Amino acid sequence: MAKDNKFMNSDLTFITNEKGQNLKERFEVLIKDTKFFDCLVGYFYASGFHAIYKSLEKTKRVRILIGISTNPQTYDLMQKAKVEQSALQFSSAEAKEKLGEIVEKEMEDAEDSEKTESGIYTFIDWIKNGKLEIRAYPSEKIHAKVYIMTFGEGDRDKGRVITGS
Repeated sequence: MAKDNKFMNSDLTFITNEKGQNLKERFEVLIKDTKFFDCLVGYFYASGFHAIYKSLEKTKRVRILIGISTNPQTYDLMQKAKVEQSALQFSSAEAKEKLGEIVEKEMEDAEDSEKTESGIYTFIDWIKNGKLEIRAYPSEKIHAKVYIMTFGEGDRDKGRVITGS
């Protein structure tokens, strides 16, 4: 409980990637109580999703806008998981088959672990059920990183923002 309190209200701590001050550890504290989590990042790989998804389990909606720096497998994974697109509609069996092919390729290229596999399947499931919305911005490279955590009504305040380059 004391660890949570150091990140309240006037938190101006720099993220330095040192133990206790890296982004993953800050997310573990902040996003577990977040109602909405929005990100703008230059790159995103589905195989790394395992590092944060457990902290996001109670989050109602996650939106990620990524720059052009993603691998083709992640981009394909994003596109295929959007079952309810207006231009393409797959049956459940077709979507499952296509997703299986993409996940297989992602798994071949990713760190070989159950955590990675679990993260990828959660990534797909959350896109399919609407909890996770992920889009790519292909026009220009994005270098900035912005993470917006919005707390629920009646929580300590509106939320938190982490930004960097």
